[in-house]
Amino acid sequence: MPRAERPAPRRRFAGWLGAAAMLAGLVVLFAALPTPPATSAAAASAGALDAPPSGRFAVTGVRLFDGERVHEGVDVVVADGEIAAVGAGAAAELPADVPRVDGSGRTLLPGLIDAHTHSWGDALADALRFGVTTVLDQFTDPTFLADKKQRQAADGNPGEADLFSAGILATVPGGHGTQFPIQVPAIDADTDVDAWVADRVAEGSDWIKIVVEDGASIGRPLATLGGERIAALVAAAHRHDRIAIAHVGSATEAHLALDGGADGLVHVFLDEDAAAGEESFVARAAAAGVFVVPTLSVLEGFDGTAGRDSGLADDPHLAPLLDGEQKAGLARRFGIPTPDGYRFAHALATTGRLAAAGVPVLAGTDAPNPGTTFGASQHRELELLVEAGLTPTAALTAATAAPADAFGLADRGRVAPGLRADLLLVDGDPTTDVTATRRLAAVWKAGTAVALAAPAAPEATVVQPGPVADFSAPLGGDWAPSTDSRMGGESTVELAVEEGVLQVSGEVRAGFPFPWAGAIWFPGPTPMAPADLSAVDAVAFRARSGGGGPFRLMVLTATGGGVPAALPFTPASDWQHFEISFADLADQGLDAGQVTAILWTGGPQLGAFDLSVDDVELTASGR
Repeated sequence: MPRAERPAPRRRFAGWLGAAAMLAGLVVLFAALPTPPATSAAAASAGALDAPPSGRFAVTGVRLFDGERVHEGVDVVVADGEIAAVGAGAAAELPADVPRVDGSGRTLLPGLIDAHTHSWGDALADALRFGVTTVLDQFTDPTFLADKKQRQAADGNPGEADLFSAGILATVPGGHGTQFPIQVPAIDADTDVDAWVADRVAEGSDWIKIVVEDGASIGRPLATLGGERIAALVAAAHRHDRIAIAHVGSATEAHLALDGGADGLVHVFLDEDAAAGEESFVARAAAAGVFVVPTLSVLEGFDGTAGRDSGLADDPHLAPLLDGEQKAGLARRFGIPTPDGYRFAHALATTGRLAAAGVPVLAGTDAPNPGTTFGASQHRELELLVEAGLTPTAALTAATAAPADAFGLADRGRVAPGLRADLLLVDGDPTTDVTATRRLAAVWKAGTAVALAAPAAPEATVVQPGPVADFSAPLGGDWAPSTDSRMGGESTVELAVEEGVLQVSGEVRAGFPFPWAGAIWFPGPTPMAPADLSAVDAVAFRARSGGGGPFRLMVLTATGGGVPAALPFTPASDWQHFEISFADLADQGLDAGQVTAILWTGGPQLGAFDLSVDDVELTASGR
């Protein structure tokens, strides 16, 4: 279908990684557990203005990047949540009591737009304090989406980035996307795709996302949609006035998405470099008029041979704004072998060629996959786009005007009179050095100043090394059964103390993508209150098994975003001593200063199990 015949993206005014998803699916395993309130002092950005104004104000004498072009020495006037005036001397006639912000040596930009996230929890607040004022989510729980849209319609939700989303994605039974703890109505041979799309629209989906992923990128076959079904979904989306975008994991899948008429693609591929030529992916994408969201931030971590690190956790400008959960996310790694021939260099080269061919390239991070985090990773994405060959101004357009155009957000993405006053003020000139976007001076959402400070971390109770339990007495309140039933699973478990030994028996059943059942211990004063185990090096215990396994020791932290750090252990029928080192969990983002729970579990292998545990101890070197 020619581009001109496709529906315009829905306007909103006011009122692939298969492996990545398998890991990110763990993010919400324990989201329903209670978490304590934050109590300690928040860390603020060193470069932030002391008290940026809200409401009616002006930024004067500033370098302006308006979403496409650079203007030197202009004034930008804000009133009633919108841009009121732009130009040299535009603030000259304002009353003296209207606050002015000196823009000398600074650059004003539209608020950034992240064109690929999977949002949940505090994602939108995390994004906003890094200058990402709008998030384009590519798969989330419709309930979460509905709640955020309701808040946006009510009062603009000033403390969080605006959210637009595909909602539920289109995939087949057992395909990519079904591994999450979200009910996904999969598409089979009998599915009426028009009715399926209508259901997504009724749920609030702003566009339709189609999964084209056969698992080759992770070396594990996955069922996926075929060409005929892809084309039918695209056509159905267009009939319902929605654009359709395709998730791809390989060059073959990218071509298949183009064959089906997709309006945009998310992820470039690692398996080959898009070479030149009339039938190349780049040439076909340019001819089709599609846009592409490369998601280089996540791909650089997926290529295990690259040895790359975003550096965000150590960036002097961004690190003060990162909370513990975000730092843990940046520290996580995929931990899977990279298939032969898959190289991050291919993704960089393809992205550069797409931009050179005139294909709209959009900045998106795929947060919160391992190695990424909400908000901060968008600054890394800008840097990687420049590394791929885009100019700094083109990279900035990829995070502002380009996604606004691609997704039909006509009220943002640019700085011009009548548009939303979503603004980012930075020290320096990101139009020549794109990393200057990290030097945040002020952020405004609809004219309201955003606090540039990380949220306070929960206060943790210090726990010293020593014995935890020898089970010479009945279980106390710090021990409890734990299963996937809290996430809709069907696994079962029973705990009992018999002859001074903890008996853990149950059955791990299908019904949840990452099933588990076992015993949970809370080291803090109350369940899920954080405990500081910084003085502890390992968890030691004796174990034996009457069947089932292998088992896992999992450690939850207040800063881990619900993702447990985990290692397997395999006891025999006779007693064995195990010692799970915190150092061995470090690459999974374990924060020993914020431990909320430790679990001994069966799963994800299905079946009945029997586990005995005794002499649990927190150990330290020299003990």
